[in-house]
Amino acid sequence: MTRRLVLTADDLGRETGSAAEIAALAAEGAITAATVIVVAPGAEAAARAVADAGIAARLHATLSSERGLAGWHPILAAPSLVSGDGVLPFDPDDVGAGADAAEVADELDAQLRRLQGWGIRPLALDSHAGTLYGLTGRSFIGEALGLSARHGLGFRLPRDPTLYLGGPPQADAASVHAGGVEAADALGVRIPAAIATNRRSAAQLGGYDALLDDYLRILGALPDGTSEIFMHPAPEHAVVGTDGVVRTWELAVLRDDRFRSAIEAEGIELVAAW
Repeated sequence: MTRRLVLTADDLGRETGSAAEIAALAAEGAITAATVIVVAPGAEAAARAVADAGIAARLHATLSSERGLAGWHPILAAPSLVSGDGVLPFDPDDVGAGADAAEVADELDAQLRRLQGWGIRPLALDSHAGTLYGLTGRSFIGEALGLSARHGLGFRLPRDPTLYLGGPPQADAASVHAGGVEAADALGVRIPAAIATNRRSAAQLGGYDALLDDYLRILGALPDGTSEIFMHPAPEHAVVGTDGVVRTWELAVLRDDRFRSAIEAEGIELVAAW
């Protein structure tokens, strides 16, 4: 069995405190990919820093803002994409409920062009807060796949979502997922075999060792082919609240010798893309 793994640091540019650490992870070889939120204020500098370390950041297509941060403005001020104050909505459910598919497609194209304008040539794209996947209402997988096909990009849509979801998807989600995989194959868009990340809070985990154990179990469960583990590493105090605690732990996991040794023991090859 041949198993390959894209090891990704998500949310580059989300806050300035994490950019230097993600660039350092790239330089250390602790990650093989990163995703950038191009509508965030510090995104360009962060993407360039990671590029200097040898990684071309992927497009982390963003249709919603983050609670606790100043709202992000879309590149195109399309009416269906913004709230009353002109920023992307803070609730991802608002995207699924109200966004117009054509305006989503145009915004995705504009975000990709912004990243390319910085001299970055991404290998793939994916979705911040899951807004493209139908997790918050309407699916925009078709728009994302269209952009991917036109530009020769991969798309983060797992062939098997079980590892990410912790079980098989429910009927409606399963239908959307199956249609997306079929469309990706028809368009020749590369998708990963499986994806995984931590979905538990600090309180649910109880401590760092529980998070590390979860990731070690994930390594053992990766299927044949190329999969992706994506984390959200951040240094201490860069992200406020309990979410920041988990992000600090994920930064530590990526540098933990036990995690690196497990990758080697499992015979998993680290790669930049699926």
